[in-house]
Amino acid sequence: MKHKIIFLFTACLLLTGIAVNSCKKDNNTSIQTLFTTGRWQLASVLVYHYLGSSQTSIDTFNTTCDSTQFFTFPTNTTCAFTNYHCITQLTTGSWSLSRDQLYLMVNMTCLDTLAGGKGTKPTPVFAYTKIMTLGPYSMILQTGDIGAYYTSTTKRTIYQYGFVHQTTTH
Repeated sequence: MKHKIIFLFTACLLLTGIAVNSCKKDNNTSIQTLFTTGRWQLASVLVYHYLGSSQTSIDTFNTTCDSTQFFTFPTNTTCAFTNYHCITQLTTGSWSLSRDQLYLMVNMTCLDTLAGGKGTKPTPVFAYTKIMTLGPYSMILQTGDIGAYYTSTTKRTIYQYGFVHQTTTH
């Protein structure tokens, strides 16, 4: 009787293992799920200026914009930005994450006003972006001169975008 119980228990355990491992798996990570669930509303744009590792100034942009700006990732490969830098536009592209999932790479160009232009020239945006913070409620991305290697006389500009996560639309 004891051997029958052990055999039955082992058989049940084996069948449970097969059932669990045969379920369809997807390659979504929690980071990909955060990107593709809902939409991200732009809340702030800060521009940090450095000389080497010394910060020389900070500029705040997007303070007078009356357009709502959204960064959305409808699928694991596509993205869209609405009203980038307060210019009425809808720009689409593709996105991916680095192997270590610390960087976001976007293939998209938008009309841009940050560089002092009038927004008439398409500019690559978020091409290589460091994910500073990503959670269920907010995301902070940094782009620009984010490379790890620079000299003490290198002038660098880092653009920091702060987003608020909206999981429902109104």
